[in-house]
Amino acid sequence: QVQLVESGGGLVQAGGSLRLSCAASGRTFSNYAMGWFRQAPGKEREFVAAISWSGANTYYSDSVKGRFTISRDNAKNTVYLQMNSLKPEDTAVYYCAARGRYRFPLSKTAEEYDYWGQGTQVTVSS
Repeated sequence: QVQLVESGGGLVQAGGSLRLSCAASGRTFSNYAMGWFRQAPGKEREFVAAISWSGANTYYSDSVKGRFTISRDNAKNTVYLQMNSLKPEDTAVYYCAARGRYRFPLSKTAEEYDYWGQGTQVTVSS
């Protein structure tokens, strides 16, 4: 089992920045690809960013590319999402997720992630 706890959400003005953190425990964090997803009210959960188990590869949705950066610190069992130039349409609950299979590649598909955090709210005001 893997436990994931997100933090760092909050209220920010458009154009501002936030950094989300996701602390993992329970298994060897460094062997699993990680992802960030978000869900806005009345909308389906959508992919935001993913990072490979080694950190060498990353992938972003078109809507956040160039503004968000995903990274991981395997020594701290933590994955981060640095969000810059935030827009009101970035408002959502952000979820951290982990693939449960040893050293499987990163994925943008929510169904391929086995473990999820409880989410952290990000609100961007205009």
